[in-house]
Amino acid sequence: MIVDNRQKHDNPIRERLYEIIFEADTPGGKMFDVALLIAIVVSVIVVMLETTNNFGARYHDLLLAIEWILTIFFTVEYLLRLYCVLRPWKYATSFFGIVDLLAILPTYLSIFLAGSQSLLVIRVLRLIRVFRIFKLANYMRQGRIIMLAMRRSAPKIAVFILFVTLMVVIIGSIMYLVEGGVNEQFDSIPRSIYWAIVTLTTVGYGDISPVTDFGQFLAALVMMLGYSVIAVPTGIVTVEFSKGPKAASSGDQSHVNRACHSCGKEGHEYDANFCKFCGAHL
Repeated sequence: MIVDNRQKHDNPIRERLYEIIFEADTPGGKMFDVALLIAIVVSVIVVMLETTNNFGARYHDLLLAIEWILTIFFTVEYLLRLYCVLRPWKYATSFFGIVDLLAILPTYLSIFLAGSQSLLVIRVLRLIRVFRIFKLANYMRQGRIIMLAMRRSAPKIAVFILFVTLMVVIIGSIMYLVEGGVNEQFDSIPRSIYWAIVTLTTVGYGDISPVTDFGQFLAALVMMLGYSVIAVPTGIVTVEFSKGPKAASSGDQSHVNRACHSCGKEGHEYDANFCKFCGAHL
């Protein structure tokens, strides 16, 4: 039995809504996406202002009203997205589908759980759509090169982090033996390990410091060692990054503005006839 994947909208209203909501190449679609980005930015600013003592308390009612208006707008937009695609569940379980849902849930949860509306800052993730709207595909390709370099570097960095972990445990234990009986700040090995981490990473809070001569000498060595610790992972990623451009850019001709009518996912090849995620006809 041959299954025909060439699914199309049989409803012109759904087809038109799909073009406006999912396609950024049309005038209506671009206007909708720009308006959506403005609404996202406004909603994030509102959430931030609500947490301030003076402005948040003075204009609480106004900010709350704006928050609910935007939440209703995003809710309608999310439902329309599910209505437009041929396979709503595919879109609902996709990355953007989950982000869109998480962007509206905190406001409704705030009715039962006070303070949960602060989670609305997750809406900032929706600004990722700016790459599709303004056709910044080249930047997305460069981002893939960086991600590829990070993935290739992961095993080496994991070994390096394990080595650093052992190092701070040893340094912290030695510092506890040196300073423990003299300096009350080094009252335990875990606290001494905390000092070793802060010093080795060159953060230097200064809340704990050695007082003995040998302790200060050891601290100076750890500080000098910290510079080499910073350089190692940078060198690892840099080497992999130099290998990345050819491997990541070869054959990378995806058209980010092209969305599947069935699942709503993007990133298809220019000459693709079928969706690489769900198999539906493009």
